[in-house]
Amino acid sequence: MTEPNGRPPVPPSDHYSYAVYADPAHAGRFDRLRFSGPIGTLLADTQEQVLVDFLPELARRTVLDVGTGTGRAALALARRGAQVTGIDASAQMLDVARARARAEGLSVDFQEGDAHAIGFGDATFDTAVSLRVLMHTPDWRRCLGELCRVARERVVFDYPALASAAALQAAGRHLAAALGSRTEAYRVFRSGAIRAELASHGFRIARCHRQFVLPIALHKAIGARAFTAASEGLLARLGLLRLFGSPVTVVAIRGEGRSR
Repeated sequence: MTEPNGRPPVPPSDHYSYAVYADPAHAGRFDRLRFSGPIGTLLADTQEQVLVDFLPELARRTVLDVGTGTGRAALALARRGAQVTGIDASAQMLDVARARARAEGLSVDFQEGDAHAIGFGDATFDTAVSLRVLMHTPDWRRCLGELCRVARERVVFDYPALASAAALQAAGRHLAAALGSRTEAYRVFRSGAIRAELASHGFRIARCHRQFVLPIALHKAIGARAFTAASEGLLARLGLLRLFGSPVTVVAIRGEGRSR
């Protein structure tokens, strides 16, 4: 079965990734829950810096932020001169994003939309960005394919790695969900599967960034940037960040040909 545009229908909206973020109260406190405190702000600051490092020339470039949520990445890109469109399935999260854009005097086109069936034509944008999204989607391969489809030049996205401490946390969340807890039971990814899926759409990874070896939950529980910097610095010098670091943020660029 297909939709009028010829694409398959989006997955049922009872998946947790739709239900959790359709809650106005959750949308209102989302940034405070995820990105406040010493480690939360470190996560947000690092994510923004990686994005800017991966996309150094943003003035008048067109960017689509898929799963924009409360607009953190979209606003960061707009501050640097990009022409940004942000889509999200949650109208409630978009309300927060629009309020933040108004408060900063930034122009971002926020629209409702689904990562599984992006409502724009092929190669509409210079770049497609999607942060903290693939891990929660019902069909990550289809979402990554959509990112590649609408991007003329590059895609930027992140994922928790299977070979990392994040895998233990993900297993715990899946167990909690199976026992009836209302939790976001996210998936982890093999880097080889990511590379293969990108290649099937004519993209290859140009750069990647890995953030932590120790669990983010541990860093948040300790709540000290000095501890995080010292411990993660030591583990990086031992070569463990390159092997077991997560989340992994990648920028992938389109090759000369497009396989599909």
